[in-house]
Amino acid sequence: MFRLDADPALLLDSDERRQLRQILRQLLSETCGPEEVRKQTEGPRGHDRVLWDRLAGEIGVHGLAVPEEYGGAGCAFTELAVALEETGRALCPAPLLSTVVLAGQTLLGSGDPRACARWLPPLASGALTATVAGFLHPADLTAERGPDGWVLRGAADFVPDAESADLLLVRARTPDGERLFGCEPDDATCARTPRRVLDPTRRQARVRFRGAPAEPVGEPGQAPGIADAVVDAGRVALAAEHVGGSAHALDAVLSYVSQRTQFGRVIGSFQAVKHRLADLLVEIEGARSASAYASACVSSRTAEVPVAASAAAVACTGAYRLATAEYVQFHGGIGFTWEHPAHLYLRRARADEALFGTADDHRLRLAGLLGLAGREDGPARGA
Repeated sequence: MFRLDADPALLLDSDERRQLRQILRQLLSETCGPEEVRKQTEGPRGHDRVLWDRLAGEIGVHGLAVPEEYGGAGCAFTELAVALEETGRALCPAPLLSTVVLAGQTLLGSGDPRACARWLPPLASGALTATVAGFLHPADLTAERGPDGWVLRGAADFVPDAESADLLLVRARTPDGERLFGCEPDDATCARTPRRVLDPTRRQARVRFRGAPAEPVGEPGQAPGIADAVVDAGRVALAAEHVGGSAHALDAVLSYVSQRTQFGRVIGSFQAVKHRLADLLVEIEGARSASAYASACVSSRTAEVPVAASAAAVACTGAYRLATAEYVQFHGGIGFTWEHPAHLYLRRARADEALFGTADDHRLRLAGLLGLAGREDGPARGA
């Protein structure tokens, strides 16, 4: 049975979170407008290194959820979710999801003090970008002992931000079962091929290991549990991004319909327009609540994380899909052109729908987690 299992204080918007949101929104409005986003995605890194360094150095976004002993701020995941909501609002193409959430949570979840001490401080400072391989999609990855230590072989496809990552955390098979490994890739033993994807702000690549040196992270037998927890954290982080993107779309539509005139009236005064925008607002507020609860569950490390993560995925994905569709349609002909920023948000929304499983996948998962699979609810026949 679903229950409120997170710390209620984490559901409230504290002064610190409001200040973080305000500072980030101001910085991103100055440095990450639609034209800047296009320029960043066309560059070799796919993101602005100067902005990346400012987010890490001036605001400390990268280290928000990293313990102080490893150079972070020691905040809860809820603070990180606030930052992700703002970067999602601006469509910031920086690899925060892969580096800070997926890789960062993998290192923390492993409980490996050596690996954490080696890689978390540069991650928190912004000096390191990272991602995970073999977590999101089935992959043929193996690890074997070589003369000088462990080496990785095999391939993983559609690895987020892998093309320029400094560190790959890999889930691979060994003779003793699955294990996690850290690999600092080089061109001689690790080939990384960019994939052409729908969303240019979130790059993906195919990674092929050819005897790439690697170091074990954590203990044998931990990999499946850590990977499941990391993917759920990724779902919660993605939900926060979607809330931000949906809010931007609603704000942009409200601004447009308040100025666009038709038949001598601003179109925002038409009753049909008001109804559609009211429906969109309800969807976004529901998504915001689901996202906040899921973030609080991750912060509290409760047993409800899988349920909350999938519920947030369904709610926030649906809200983002609707918000971006309305973003395009309310702007009329200009909204359908590649020059308008609406298409960037539409691409992000559509591509993200399948990043950690589709909405239907999560509904099926929820049915299983809540014990509803196979039940036939409702009135009996003839009643």
